[in-house]
Amino acid sequence: MFIESYYSEDRQGIRFSRQQASDFAKKIADDFNPLHNPDAKLFCVPGDLLFALVLTKYGVSKQMRFTFLGMVDDRQLLHFSRSETGSLSLIDDTGKSCLEVECSGEQSQENDLVESLTRNYVAFSGHTFPHILIPLMSQHQVMINPARPIIIYQSMEIDLERMDIPSVELQFTGADLEVDGKRGNVRLDFHLNHAEESVGKGRKYMAMRGLRPFDQVVVDEIVASYMNYKAPVI
Repeated sequence: MFIESYYSEDRQGIRFSRQQASDFAKKIADDFNPLHNPDAKLFCVPGDLLFALVLTKYGVSKQMRFTFLGMVDDRQLLHFSRSETGSLSLIDDTGKSCLEVECSGEQSQENDLVESLTRNYVAFSGHTFPHILIPLMSQHQVMINPARPIIIYQSMEIDLERMDIPSVELQFTGADLEVDGKRGNVRLDFHLNHAEESVGKGRKYMAMRGLRPFDQVVVDEIVASYMNYKAPVI
């Protein structure tokens, strides 16, 4: 599977090097969040890489829900634990769960479907900022703190109607932001299609903290800084 070069595994468990995680973020997800830089002081493995790892190891289930419980860095040694009900936990060497996955319904480990869903979802998820979040903030006239931007990937869910398909394409269908003072909860909706037929749907949930009144000049500077940082790598 194509993600095998983005993690390491031996008898002790699963590890992500800073370079592996950063390469996945930039080359696969087109995600240039500074938290994924190899030299970042506060380094974080992309949640989308954890999502890709689950699909690579366990395939696609008709219904799947991923809940992200904590940041993963390059120092953690991880392993999967599976319950009798089929749910999965990604646990670090202290016994703390970093990711919980609820799976139900028919399963498929067909490589083409697994890779198609992985690539399509990760490409969509990696473009959340600025392509989706900035227009959403503008609509609600709030913005993140540019000095300390806090956007937390909380969970995502997939509900497939069919499993007898070789591939899927993801179509973004809308977003919603609920603002409560300095806090905001974001929901991103998408459909999964095959041959122009809808075969499923999904949602991604995020939280924003430290919200303040929208300032177009500051927002433009945030976006310009992000795009300038990204440009030399392309």
